[in-house]
Amino acid sequence: MSGFWSAWIIVLTTATFIGTIWLLFANRKTEKMREDGTTGHVYDGIEEYDNPLPAWWFHLFNITLVFGVLYLIAYPGMGNYAGLLGWTQENQLERQVAEAEERFRPMRDKYLALPVEEIGQDPVVRKMGQRMFGNNCAQCHGSDAGGTRGYPNLSDDDWIYGGTPAAIKQSITHGRRAVMPAWGPTIGEDGVTNVTAYLLSLNGRDADAEAIAAGGTVYNTFCAACHLPNASGNPALGAPNLANGIWLYGGTTEDISASISEGRNGNMPAMGEMLTEDKIHILTAWVYGLSQ
Repeated sequence: MSGFWSAWIIVLTTATFIGTIWLLFANRKTEKMREDGTTGHVYDGIEEYDNPLPAWWFHLFNITLVFGVLYLIAYPGMGNYAGLLGWTQENQLERQVAEAEERFRPMRDKYLALPVEEIGQDPVVRKMGQRMFGNNCAQCHGSDAGGTRGYPNLSDDDWIYGGTPAAIKQSITHGRRAVMPAWGPTIGEDGVTNVTAYLLSLNGRDADAEAIAAGGTVYNTFCAACHLPNASGNPALGAPNLANGIWLYGGTTEDISASISEGRNGNMPAMGEMLTEDKIHILTAWVYGLSQ
C-alpha cells in the first residue's frame, strides 16, 4: 500500500473514532430543557423529551470504543501498521491449511499406497477427488468435467494424451502444452478447404468428392505425421483423433477450417506445483473413474 493511501486510512479511521466519541458525549444531555422535560423540538405534533441513554447502554458504547482502540493496536487496520500480534489473513490461512494437512494426510497416504485402478471407484476417494477437482480444475473443465470449447471433456473415453492412470497423472502433475501449427500459409486457401472436406468425410459427413480426394493428398503430406494416416491421433504428441466426431474447438466446417488455417494453442497448467503427491493421486483416481 502506498504512503498516501496508508495515511488516508489512518486519518479517516482516527477522525471516525473522534467523531463517534464526540457524538456520544455531546448529545448525552442537553442544557436547553423546559420544565416539563421536553427540549422544545416539535415535529408533526410529537414533542421531543430529553431522555438520555440508560447507563448500561452508554457504558456499552464506551466499552465498544475501547475495544476498537485495542483491536487497532493489536491487529492491522491503520494503513501500513502491521499490529502488535503480526496477524495477517495469509498466515492464518497457511496455519489452517497446515492443520488440515496434518489431520487428513494419514488418510490420503493410505490411498497413495494403492493403485489408481483399485481406488478409482472407492466412495471416499470419489468424494475427496470431486472436491479437489471443484477447487482446482472445474474453472476450465466444468463442475461435471464435461469440458467446453478449448477444454477437453474428461468424462468420456477420448483422451488427447492417453487415458491410462499414468498418462492422466502426468497431465495433472506436469501440465500439457499443445501446439497446432497454422497450415494456412503453407497449403493455401484451397488446401484448407480440401483438407476440411477430407476430415468431414472421415466422420461420415457429406463433402465434395474432388475436394475429398485432393484433401487426402494434402493430409497425408502435412498432417499424417502427427495425426497418423488413419487420423486416429497420436497421444505421444498430443495430436487428437480427427475421425471420431469429437472436436475440441468445434466441429462445424468453419471451426475445422479455422483450426487448420490458423492453428490452435492450448495450455494445461502444471498442478504439481500446487498440489501434493497424495492429492494428485486421488485426483487422478477421480478423473480416471469418470470414464470407467
